[in-house]
Amino acid sequence: MAWISLIVAGLCEMTGVAMINKWNNDHKWHSLVFLVVGFGVSFLCLTFAMETLPMGTAYAIWTGIGAAGGAVLGMVLYGESTDWKRIFFIALILSSAIGLKLIG
Repeated sequence: MAWISLIVAGLCEMTGVAMINKWNNDHKWHSLVFLVVGFGVSFLCLTFAMETLPMGTAYAIWTGIGAAGGAVLGMVLYGESTDWKRIFFIALILSSAIGLKLIG
């Protein structure tokens, strides 16, 4: 259950990051609400996951999902660069998170 909570935390982190960009672009109240809720649920789920998982592993995977997911969302939603080098390093982040799961 802790791993599911950690994945949900990472996905909510992605939502929060995407809403920061949306809020900066449009300043609409619903963007701010989704930003606060996204980060709030993310921290809550991370806290739950850290009751079972080691802090270093949980935090590394949470930030990995958030960083890689934020970069992918930037490419898909906001037209950021899709250069192969960028995609390669995003894949490294994800493979590192998977490696932590496999050895932990």
